[in-house]
Amino acid sequence: MGMGGGGGKGARSDINVTPLIDVLLVLLIIFMVIQPNTVRGLDTLVPQPPKKDHVNDEPDKRTVVIQIQPNGAAGPSYKINEDTVNLSQMTEKLTDIFATRNDKVMFVKGDKDLDFGQVLPVINDGHAAGVDNIGIITPAVEAGK
Repeated sequence: MGMGGGGGKGARSDINVTPLIDVLLVLLIIFMVIQPNTVRGLDTLVPQPPKKDHVNDEPDKRTVVIQIQPNGAAGPSYKINEDTVNLSQMTEKLTDIFATRNDKVMFVKGDKDLDFGQVLPVINDGHAAGVDNIGIITPAVEAGK
């Protein structure tokens, strides 16, 4: 008695996985192509602490620092390099400042007790004024740590 090789002419109950592997490979290629185009967050620029051998301790006059300070129930107050500015005039002032500059960098310095929702309009105004890089000054950076 011999056993047959199974090459019969009847219906087979095995699943043909070749088309499934083809679909899998196509999906893998699609996801590999899509991956580099994912949405990223905001790029940050943090000012570096000054070097210890700095002879000139005067701040650079071209550096734009926007300070946001809490003002109680009246809302925060805003300053551009020690000049008080209303939030409604912020975009106009920043556009005037950066109109003639090649380096469009500004820093935002908020009080530690402020909510980020009060800092965000300043960042949006900076983008509206055409500022390329917006850095955030934190208390640790300011202390030089």
